[in-house]
Amino acid sequence: MNYDEFIKKNNPLADKMRPRDLSDYVGQDHILADGKMLRRAIMADRLSSIILYGPPGTGKTTLARIIAEKTEKNFETLNAVTSGIKDIKEKINYAINEISMYNKQTIVFIDEIHRFNKSQQDALLPYVENGTIILIGATTENPYFEVNSALISRSMIFQLKALEPEDITIIINRAMETVINGELGLNAEIDGNAVQLISDYSGGDARKALNALELAILTTERDENNHLIITVEDAKESIQSKTSYYDKNGDNHYDTVSAFIKSIRGSDPDAALLWLAKMLNSGEDPKFIARRLVISASEDIGNGDPKALGIAVDCFNAVNVIGMPECRINLSQAVTYLACAPKSNAAYVAINKAMEYAGKKNPEVPNHLKDKSYKSASKLGHGVGYKYPHNYRYSYVKQDYFPLDFDSEKFYNPKNIGYEKNIIRYLDFLKEVEEEE
Repeated sequence: MNYDEFIKKNNPLADKMRPRDLSDYVGQDHILADGKMLRRAIMADRLSSIILYGPPGTGKTTLARIIAEKTEKNFETLNAVTSGIKDIKEKINYAINEISMYNKQTIVFIDEIHRFNKSQQDALLPYVENGTIILIGATTENPYFEVNSALISRSMIFQLKALEPEDITIIINRAMETVINGELGLNAEIDGNAVQLISDYSGGDARKALNALELAILTTERDENNHLIITVEDAKESIQSKTSYYDKNGDNHYDTVSAFIKSIRGSDPDAALLWLAKMLNSGEDPKFIARRLVISASEDIGNGDPKALGIAVDCFNAVNVIGMPECRINLSQAVTYLACAPKSNAAYVAINKAMEYAGKKNPEVPNHLKDKSYKSASKLGHGVGYKYPHNYRYSYVKQDYFPLDFDSEKFYNPKNIGYEKNIIRYLDFLKEVEEEE
């Protein structure tokens, strides 16, 4: 048995199930339904450079293979994980020769294009721009963050979404009919509830669903009639644990982060830990989580507990130094502290109000507050009349620090909670000092 025969016989079910035509492609109707631009371009073989992005198992590579089957152009592939500048140049030179000799354009499919660094992406740019190659990039990451803006501007972006449970169900039933019972002749069936269980488990990832189905098929015993039935219990065993993919730049990502921060703001440490655990289990960058804690420490806690910011910053530094899996402990400590700390958004509200005021009024600095350290400043009246607070009792003196036309708006209103109680008492004390003078 040669290599090709071995692969054909032993390749995974998910690979066997790759459709070779758009008519067999399941899901992504928002970009591939009849009349949609991408479908029309593929069917007419008039595709320009595109980038496909979305979660794993949603059909990006499959779509590229369908294009390869459909196009009259040359079709070359690269994987960004294993390819470098040398490989890119070889594909470019091939494309140039094909145009020179046969007037035939080349499509270059680059899987995981976000793994290319800036110089590798830059190497593609002039040839995408002048039409030497048509680029098809596939990525699980948001290309607006991970792909050079110059390449983005020369490509059309199509977002693939996690498949619906109904789509996964179609794929499972089709696999049972065409491959399991058809190609392989295994005389098998699957309980409808087991199909539903695998569909729910897969999180919109067709590959994950087919892998679970294949494992169930391979590990389930046949009955006395040599018949194989996949039950709910068999499906559960093939799944073992549910690990949800979550797109780091998609709705699931932002919804989970939102729930996380709102739980901290709402002083619920258990809920905050739950969302933290989901993010960590889903492969979220712990440094991203730590940065959110630093923001929350000032936005939601502020001077209610000034220590919160220091703890959040220390957590970020610890995460940066230690990494996963141990930094989960640092994150847990910071999350529980912030969730249990007295809350005040007074500092957050204050800067927003001050920036709005400054943006409208464009306040000018009065002379007594201007810098007088440079030569001839005093001739301009800069610094004249300024009172140095440390020369006074309690290091405080009544003085106007606002622009001349300021209309007495108050920005910072500390709350009577946590450490801000002390701030209120201190500000009240300063008012008493003013009255004594």
